Amino acid sequence: MSRFRPLIWPLTIVVLASIVYVVRIQHEMVDFAVYRQAAGRAMAAETLYRESDGHYQYKYLPAFAFAMAPFARLDPEAAKAIWFALSVGLLSALIRWSVRGLPERRRSEQALIWLTILFLGKFYVRELNLGQTNILLATVLVGALLSAQVDQPGLAGALVGIGFFVKPYALILLPWLLVATGLTGLLVALGVAIVGLLLPAAAYGWSGNLHEIVGWYRTVTDTSAPNLLIPENISLVTMWSKWLGAGTLATRLAIGTGLAALGVAAAVMTRRRTVSEPNYLEFGLLMLLVPLLSPQGWDYVLLIATPAFICLLDRIGDMSRGWRAWTLAWMIVMSFTIFDLIGRRLYVGAMAISIISVSVVALVGSLAYTRWRALA
Repeated sequence: MSRFRPLIWPLTIVVLASIVYVVRIQHEMVDFAVYRQAAGRAMAAETLYRESDGHYQYKYLPAFAFAMAPFARLDPEAAKAIWFALSVGLLSALIRWSVRGLPERRRSEQALIWLTILFLGKFYVRELNLGQTNILLATVLVGALLSAQVDQPGLAGALVGIGFFVKPYALILLPWLLVATGLTGLLVALGVAIVGLLLPAAAYGWSGNLHEIVGWYRTVTDTSAPNLLIPENISLVTMWSKWLGAGTLATRLAIGTGLAALGVAAAVMTRRRTVSEPNYLEFGLLMLLVPLLSPQGWDYVLLIATPAFICLLDRIGDMSRGWRAWTLAWMIVMSFTIFDLIGRRLYVGAMAISIISVSVVALVGSLAYTRWRALA
């Protein structure tokens, strides 16, 4: 019987995922439909970025549309099922790799896996329900982290470069990549990014490819303002806009707060010599900042900061009593502000004051404290 024990976890995932897909998710995955449509357009060298698509405009770089081409050739329902299965498999890898990559673990692997699912579960479920790409991005970038930990700078850089085409959020890692892997990792990442930007010219031609890249930039910038005050947007500019009203003051305060947050990350990196393996916490901190810095930082994007939460969950027992209470309280607020759990009135009020954004800012402080105490 013991020889079948390693199969229990994978089989459990398959069974549960199949039930969830059949009962709920096969009728959703609206974002995946956008990627599939863009892939069809890319193969025909048609314009990717169209205002007529409304809320569901394609907002990714041209190269990603070509990467999704195999799904455009499949039946829509088959494509959805395969994408969902891939996402579940990548999610399992993301959590396990993040746990195993944590240096000097205090808790058992299984304990950290289940705690991570408990605290980040709502973001994972929302991601799968939409058919989004953040799980793919997070898994690729955690692969870069693990590569940096085993002194593979070229591979780390290549994975960050690939991540850029899944979502440009990966660019936030470039300074970390330089510190963690040296010039090699940074140059490889930039090389991959440049090649990926140029490759679609094979279908569109040089001027056509440039037109598509400009279209991507225009689409991303033009669609930021309409999404600013959506409850699930947790960006800093949204936070200040909810507090003060959208306008110049809110934008300036968001920029100032964002620069301060990046300053905290830089300060944390100056103390990397105080710990034996500094890359993990620094990587997690930068990923935690992504939804705050992006104007379209939806709350479920927090799943890419899985390593940050694993680090805090593992080290919380080493913190002082005050910091332990602070960290646990904000993690609970962030994780369990759920409509079905706390009710409509409380949920609407909490989102109106950007409670998730405040929670993330507070946890940035917890990570900085963890480094200052040389706990990770």
